[in-house]
Amino acid sequence: MGLLLRKDLTVLRRSPLLLGALCAYPIVIALLVGLVAGYASSKPRVAFVDEDGLPAVIEVAGHSFHIQTVIDQVAKEVTLVRLGPAEASRELASGKVVATITVPPGFVGELLTTVRSPSLILRTGSGGLAPRVTQQMQSLVYRLNNKLQQGYITANLVFVRLLLHGGSGNFLGRRFDVLGLDGTEKMLQGLPPSKRVAAIERFVRVARVGLAQTGAALQATAHPIALRQPKRKGRTWVLSAQVQSYGIALTVTFLALLLAAGAAAAEKEEGTIGRLRRGLVSHGQLVWSKVALAAVVGLGLGAAIAIVFGIVVEAGGVSGGEPWARLPLLFVGVALAAAAVGAAGTLLGALAREPRTASLLAVLVVLPVVFLGLVPRGAVAPAWWVSQLLPFSHAVRWFGAALYDTDPWRALGIQSLWLAGLGGVFWLLARRGMRTLSA
Repeated sequence: MGLLLRKDLTVLRRSPLLLGALCAYPIVIALLVGLVAGYASSKPRVAFVDEDGLPAVIEVAGHSFHIQTVIDQVAKEVTLVRLGPAEASRELASGKVVATITVPPGFVGELLTTVRSPSLILRTGSGGLAPRVTQQMQSLVYRLNNKLQQGYITANLVFVRLLLHGGSGNFLGRRFDVLGLDGTEKMLQGLPPSKRVAAIERFVRVARVGLAQTGAALQATAHPIALRQPKRKGRTWVLSAQVQSYGIALTVTFLALLLAAGAAAAEKEEGTIGRLRRGLVSHGQLVWSKVALAAVVGLGLGAAIAIVFGIVVEAGGVSGGEPWARLPLLFVGVALAAAAVGAAGTLLGALAREPRTASLLAVLVVLPVVFLGLVPRGAVAPAWWVSQLLPFSHAVRWFGAALYDTDPWRALGIQSLWLAGLGGVFWLLARRGMRTLSA
């Protein structure tokens, strides 16, 4: 087995161009996957339909709002596209926009009354982005309310001051005069003392105390819970723990699968299978040599990626730096994952029987395996369950837990059992495939 492993490593050493391509290709794929995952949260297009003719400036209780500026400020999670009602409906049906948000007729009028809550109308398609867009539009309305609530509070306090001190007011275009608590108290002072007058005076005193706290109460009602977010410098998404785990797992999976598949299929072409008949090496030892090849090369490249990633993180001086003390633990997982994938690659090589076919088959298999591992459980449940039968997703969890979990041992134990179990199954199938290959 050791001689077979040495032979395979010598072949790689004598083919530096091939080895370079094998190392570079999965790294490029990892970067592309990272970019796709990063831009998966890019802004979707949402049609903005103005059926009320929003003015440039709206004044609510003495506060002026440039409405389009406010909308642009709060709609940071989507790209709003101004369209007419018919065009917006067509683009929603065709999928050019993922949703439409409509300002219905009478919106501004209801907004200016400060006594009714005007409504925006949201229509979404049936695609997977619909829940996400709904959440973003709810966020938009929430932020609009935050911008406008001070005007509403001011408008309400105008009427509270009228109740306290009296004076003239205006409601829905109608003028009115209010005596107020101050005027009521003065009138009571001019009346002869009686139980009714005393009762009214007590009411005036209690009402004045209560109304005096109305401003603070309205502010507390508008902001029952405040969220404070201190600024802290941390890792960017590109240098996140998730990207590091995915990058190492993808690289190791691709390289181990391709090397093991090609090396296993090459044994027939190189005459090793013929030697099996003379008992120089068993089928199991042949499979173990390919598993060892995948583990050795995968460990070397995975360790190099982890070290380079850590150097970049440290050079950036960000918080949450590389946990260097965890790297030996990470290397154990890299070797285990590469060995499990190597067993699967050996099975592919035995099935393909010819090196070029095995390499092509490995390339065709590895990308679906990787993308199945990226599918969240709540998105497509069957795909998630299929990914559990493949080493990639378990390798990602192993690496993430080894590097960054406070107490990683339970997760490492579970994922190690998965990797060892899957590797054992693939090893048995590959051993049987080698027997078929030597027949």
